[in-house]
This record gives sequence, structure tokens and C-alpha cells, in this order.
Amino acid sequence: MGFVINFMCVKPDKPDKFDYTSFLKNLTRQPGVYQMYDADGAVLYVGKAKNLKNRVSSYFRNTGLTVKTQALVKRIASVEVTVTPSEADALVLEQNLIKSQRPPYNILMRDDKSYPYILLTDGESYPRLTFHRGAKKKKGHYFGPFPNASAVRESLQFLQKTFQVRQCEDSVFRNRSRPCLQYQIGRCTGPCVKAISEAVYARDVHFTEMFLQGQNDSLQRELLKEMEVASQELDFERAAEYRDRISALRKIQTQNAVESGNSNIDVVACALEKSEICVHVLFVRHGRILGSKSYFPKNKLGAAEGEIISQFLAQIYLGVRAFDVPAEAVVSHAFEDADAIQMAVKTQTGRHIEISESVRTHRSRWLSIAIQAAQQNLKGRLGSQKAIGKKFEALQERLSLDEVPERIECFDISHSSGEDTKASCVVFGREGPIKSDYRQFNIDGVKAGDDYAAMEQALTRRYSRLQKEEAKLPDLILIDGGLGQLNVAKGVLAELGVSHIPLLGVAKGSTRKAGFETLIGPDGNEFVVSSDELALHLIQQVRDEAHRFAITGHKQARDKRRRRSTLEDIPGVGSKRRRELIRHFGGLQELQCASVEEIAKVQGISKKLADEVYSVLHSD
Repeated sequence: MGFVINFMCVKPDKPDKFDYTSFLKNLTRQPGVYQMYDADGAVLYVGKAKNLKNRVSSYFRNTGLTVKTQALVKRIASVEVTVTPSEADALVLEQNLIKSQRPPYNILMRDDKSYPYILLTDGESYPRLTFHRGAKKKKGHYFGPFPNASAVRESLQFLQKTFQVRQCEDSVFRNRSRPCLQYQIGRCTGPCVKAISEAVYARDVHFTEMFLQGQNDSLQRELLKEMEVASQELDFERAAEYRDRISALRKIQTQNAVESGNSNIDVVACALEKSEICVHVLFVRHGRILGSKSYFPKNKLGAAEGEIISQFLAQIYLGVRAFDVPAEAVVSHAFEDADAIQMAVKTQTGRHIEISESVRTHRSRWLSIAIQAAQQNLKGRLGSQKAIGKKFEALQERLSLDEVPERIECFDISHSSGEDTKASCVVFGREGPIKSDYRQFNIDGVKAGDDYAAMEQALTRRYSRLQKEEAKLPDLILIDGGLGQLNVAKGVLAELGVSHIPLLGVAKGSTRKAGFETLIGPDGNEFVVSSDELALHLIQQVRDEAHRFAITGHKQARDKRRRRSTLEDIPGVGSKRRRELIRHFGGLQELQCASVEEIAKVQGISKKLADEVYSVLHSD
């Protein structure tokens, strides 16, 4: 980039007060970057300027500074500047320094992870459709970016149901000898066992690619032609499949009423209230809104909306690959250095991005949606900043998750020596437990006390159904148990093609006391979290709720069985005949002492039925 480095630094022996008068007297008017440090040498703020002298001088004027800016200035002990050839170069350097130093007074976007994509692999007889995040080293076509993992999963669910391209891991695909559950529920065509030819499968891959590229109209026309050909050949079953695909596409178009054109646009809106910020982004690719995401950075210097958006765009576009830069960014507030950002992005990525504020037609509708979402989400954050939200953020940091989880599901098994085994699934969101989504499972057909088999059955039934119903999948799954239960869960998720969901085992520690749990990651590594960490408090809360729910279900089933009369298991003895038997003998104990002839004397009980009653009552 050819930076001209020119450091100017004043560090007095006793840095009680920064001698800004002497510093500003010799400061250049060229573009560049300035770094402000405190008395301990820690960086406070990094900024860029078209004119360094004018910009840095503005911090030391006598009037017009906000209270927050005054607080920053009081802590300044030294300032360093770096001169650059242009404002665009200064912007790139500023972002590099912010990312490496993370100054406390800068606006920092909390989510610094790469965005997720859908990957359609290439170079295989039966390509795979899968979730992808990180460097794009794998061979294939990438579609996105999506705002979060949930948006990718929703799209993958739709594609799995509509076009049935495989989503299983390659290791699972290569080692199958029979079709998986996805084939059985009509979500896969069974390429692992050659149940579909490569030619027909390639056509399904072609349709999938057209959908992901936003070619919905062309795709529907092709499907209509295929349906007509199938009808003319009297292959009505295949024609019905194409009809269902067309219906699904029309349905999703109806749901996404704001779909328009073939634009690749990021729509960015900012809402500001009580020093709290919400930056909301709509991700529009090929004219379709793939989803949205809200950011809540800290506003240490009380920046206005335009400056916040400027910082946001610089952070998400500079330093990323050109693949992630859209053709246009539509913003809710104008800002001064839009030209510098465009030039910096062009220099660094080779791609031009148009930054627009005043827009019309469908872009105006997208901007209105983003503004309304930013305002609503900010109000919601201000009104419900509860402890559980902080626990979720702490959990993300502790487990190094790509995103703050929005939905956590936890599983537990409960039984009494293998009797009346119950599995529980509890669901937590950012606002607490979502009890309407809780589920209990009666575990049948497994060996008494086999917790591994019980866990496998519960997970299989849960996520098979969620996929079949196209319901929302969790962002994190907790398993109450050790490495064995966790491995069972990994196997089930791999079988169902949803192995990208993070797993965490929660095992009792050596002392078996609360606060000393051993956590097990998906790779089998064990670790312990300090008992005073918010992340552990959330894990304990979710685990305890799953335990309570499982025990409650188990006790109810056990008590119901114990209250159940033995007479209920006898064919031909309904409620009326049971009532007559108990009334005649005065109770079950007296009935058990009666002979066949005595039982046959009861009204409505034949000799044959009396024999059956006697046999059941006297069997082991």
C-alpha cells in the first residue's frame, strides 16, 4: 500500500496532562491515522482523518465536546499518528489497527466471525449440499453469505424436502449399505446405495443450483416442462413430484413477498436511543432476502447514526474476501467518508460497492423493513436486558461458538432400575425456557437401564420429526451424560445429516456436586468451568430443568402404572364389568381370593370370562 510512516508521540515523564498545544503546532495536515494512549501506554482510541491536524484538534477545543468525548480526552497521555498517501489508505490501516488492538472507545462489532454459506460440492458423481463457514478451500459453489446458522438450516431444510440432494457427511455416504432415515422419510433419493442414477441426480442438483442463484421463474418453467413430459409419458408419479416442487417454490415466493430483481445488496439501518445502538442488516442475494442480523455495539463516544454505519461498513468489508462484498450497500443515514470506503474496498478486494442512501421502489421497501427492525429490536433490548441474555453471551465466549445461541435444547433420561424409562427435551431461548416446545418421550424396545439406547431413540425421534415438519433446529444441544451419551448423539446427528449443530456433554464431576460439573466438547475433550461463571450457571439451569422434566414424567408414568388395576389388562373386561366385580367382592384383594365359580356369579361375567379373570389374577 506504500504507507509513509511518520510517528509523532509526546510522552511526558509525569503524564498527568497531555501537552496538546505543542503537539498540534507541528501536526501535519495530510491524511492518516491517529492512536490515543493512556498513562500506562494502553491504546484508548484509533481514528482516521482526511486532515490529521483538523481532526485531532477537534478533540481539544474548549466547547462543543460531548461528555463521553471529554472523558476520553482526560485520559489521553500521548498520541501517535501515521501519515498515509490517501484517506482510503488511512481507512484500511485504521481497520487493521482496530481489529488487532480492539481499543475500548472504538465502535467494535461483537460478531467478528465469518458468515455461513451453503456449499454445493463439485467433482463428485453425487454432489453434496452442506453448511459451510470459514475459508473457502473446498471445491464447489458457495451461496450466501447468510446472516446466521439458523438461516442456512432453514434453507437446507427446504432444499432437502424439495430437491432431495444429499446432505450427509462424505464418511457416512461412502460407508452405507442401506438407505438412511432421510431416504425413508422422503428427504433423500438414496444415492449412497445407487437408488437414483447419476443423470437424474444431476438434474436435481441443477434445479438446486438454479434456486440458490435466484432463478425462480426459469426454474418453475423448467419444472413445468418436465411435468408435462412426465404426464405425456403416463408417468404420473414423476409428474406429481414435479407438481409438488412447483407448489413448494410458489409457496416460498408468496412468503417472501418482497423478493424482486436479481440484486446483491446489504441493507444497513441504524437505530440509536439512550446511547444504545442497534445496527440491523438485511442480506439480499439474487433479489431474495436470505435473512437479517442485528448488532448491538457499544457507543463509548456517543457517535451519531451516520458515523456508526461508516464504522460498521468499514469493519465488515475491509479485510474480507471480495466474494463477500455485495454490489451495493443501502444505508439509512448518510456519512461523509462513503467515497473513501468505496475506494478502500476497491483497492483491497478489487470489487466496486455502491453506497446509497436515497433509494426507491423495492430497495426503498427493503430499507423500510431494516429501519423498522432496528428500531423494534433496540426497544426490545432496552426493555428486556435480563440476566439470561448475559448468560447466553457468556456461553458463546466460553465455548467459542461462532454466534450467540438463540435456541438451546437439552436431553436427559430418567427411570427406576430400567422401569418406565422417560426421555426429556427442554428448550431455552434468549428470554428463558420455551415450555411450549418441551417434549417427553416414552422409551420402548430397549434393554432396561440402557441409557445409550434410550438417548439414541429420543434424539432420533426428536430430530427426525423436526426435519419432517421443517421446524426450527437448535443452535446448541446439551446432553446430560458423559462421553458415551455424547458419542451416541454425534452418531444420530450424523445419520440425520445435521452434524453441524454443536454438542456439549454435561457430566457430574468426581464430587457429584453442583458447580463441579465436567463439560465434554464434541471432540471428546473434557474441561471444567469455574463455578462463578455465568456460562456454567446457564448450563446448570438448562440441565436442571431437563432433569426435573424427565423425573416428573417418569414419576407420573410410574404412579399411573401402579394405580392401574390388573383388571384393565384383561380382554373383555371393560369399565362396567370392572365396577361390578369390585362392587360384588368389595375390593381387588377379595376378588383374588375368589374361585372361578364365585367370579362367574357376578352379573355380566360368563364362565369363560371368569376363567380368564382367574388366570390373570393368579399369574406371576
